Amino acid sequence: MSTLTEYGDFECPYCGNAYGDVKEARRRLGDRVTFEFRHFPIEQKHPHALQAAEAAEAARAQGRFEEMHDLLFENQRALERDDLIGYAREAGVADIDRFTRELDQHVYVDKIRAERDEGVARGVAGTPTFLVDGQPYEGFYDAESLVYALA
Repeated sequence: MSTLTEYGDFECPYCGNAYGDVKEARRRLGDRVTFEFRHFPIEQKHPHALQAAEAAEAARAQGRFEEMHDLLFENQRALERDDLIGYAREAGVADIDRFTRELDQHVYVDKIRAERDEGVARGVAGTPTFLVDGQPYEGFYDAESLVYALA
């Protein structure tokens, strides 16, 4: 079993480009790979990244992180508050009032910033940054290369 860790930003176009290949590599490897997404919002360049990460965590709290993760990357150009609430509904988040309250109260900001700080301590300087079994991955982000590195 291998672990692929991604430090990512939901508004980052490079993360968006890698998203499909990461998803395909995960599909091909199935239960032979564990995927860990770590938040690394680059707020100076991506003004919606932090709130999108907060939405992902609010969805995680209701068991819908994967669905929200996918919707955020598939809709990178529409990450306003109302968009995020719509994605929560689409992702199957059961308690939209709770989701909205947690988003508005910034419940998960400390968790997100802790992940970003952890990334900085590990040498992450930009997104996406990948680790394979805890080690920096320097290869290409296409599905074939990722499968090869993880297999």
